[in-house]
Amino acid sequence: MTLETLLPFLAVTALAGYFQTVTGFGLGMIVIGMTSGLGIASVATVAAVVSLQMVVNSVVALPGKLQHVHWPAIRAVIVGLLPAILGGVLLLDYLSASASRLLQLALGGLILYGGISMLLQPSRQTTLSSSKSFFISGVLSGLCGGLFATPGPPLIYQCYRQPLPLIGISSMLILFFSLTSFVRTLFIAFQGQLDMEIFLLAAWSIPVIAVTTYLGRRFPPPLSGVTMSRLAFLVLVVIGSGLIGGSLGIL
Repeated sequence: MTLETLLPFLAVTALAGYFQTVTGFGLGMIVIGMTSGLGIASVATVAAVVSLQMVVNSVVALPGKLQHVHWPAIRAVIVGLLPAILGGVLLLDYLSASASRLLQLALGGLILYGGISMLLQPSRQTTLSSSKSFFISGVLSGLCGGLFATPGPPLIYQCYRQPLPLIGISSMLILFFSLTSFVRTLFIAFQGQLDMEIFLLAAWSIPVIAVTTYLGRRFPPPLSGVTMSRLAFLVLVVIGSGLIGGSLGIL
């Protein structure tokens, strides 16, 4: 990888790591979406790198925050999340080899859905959703996480509708994403898919993730939580639209 492609990748990684820390989501969708649009590396390669980045993000971002999470909801999500991750990875193997444009279109649709669904600002529920509802969101997110290392949209929509404090929501999302990334990394390592390109990209980007995650914890932006979330969702809409346009030959 040349310096001309590595530097944009690291810049995208820095932006995504900061967003992930202050909002609880965004790292995978921003990194994979923007790097796919720039043609820096294949979706499968970047997804593997993002999985490693997410683990580092959680290690720096979560200490001292786990007391704010809702553990019964986490258990329900995990039951659906873990087996679905493996199915998503296997599906990615097939799509990467046979339908790259379809994969880019699906990724763009996923990111666009995540951005639009939250820009519409669904009202918060007055009571917590059932365990079944969290389980279903875990299955859907597991498939997304296995495919793209971006389990975000279903869980983002699910969690942000709950009558929980924002620090609890963001911490739950980071925990879900890091667990998805850890399981996904173990599975692709078992398959022998962690090649030198993945290790090099990870070696360059993980220090960047660690620093920007720390900065996100210590120096959050002087914006309200609602404003920051809307800005993040708007970025996702732009990225998703660009990927869809590129896959259809419009852009």
